[in-house]
Amino acid sequence: MKNGILILAGIFAMTFVSCKDDATKKVKEENVEIAADRDAKNTNFPVMAFAETEHDFGTINEGDVVEHKFTFTNTGKAPLVIVNAKGSCGCTVPQWTQEPVPPGGSGEMLVKFNSNGKPNQQTKQVTITANTEAGKEILKIKALVTPKAKPASGTPVSE
Repeated sequence: MKNGILILAGIFAMTFVSCKDDATKKVKEENVEIAADRDAKNTNFPVMAFAETEHDFGTINEGDVVEHKFTFTNTGKAPLVIVNAKGSCGCTVPQWTQEPVPPGGSGEMLVKFNSNGKPNQQTKQVTITANTEAGKEILKIKALVTPKAKPASGTPVSE
């Protein structure tokens, strides 16, 4: 038992002694300059500037399929690439510009909303994954969906 404790104490002591090297002495000045240049270039991100990030469809009837086109401009210094866009549920479907958008160029994000089975106030979002500095951009849509009229109870439903 004493031998086991002594061995563990010896390993513990060697761990502390072996970590005394000053890591700053191992850094090469040349590598610091290369990293600084690389980081300076990484500030040239594309920027997705939308004309609007929210759209209200107003009052619509349950079952209506509505759509809105969001337009954006790349105000950054690098080509903008949209990797993916996903609605917060299956009722919200985005379609977007597939080609890279050059600096100063513009693109579109068409968002379709299917209100079937979605009565009352609805707020949905589209999450865009792109090569912007944040990596994600959010668009929002909302609508007040008027429910379908339900037949009075006891009345047979005609087919």
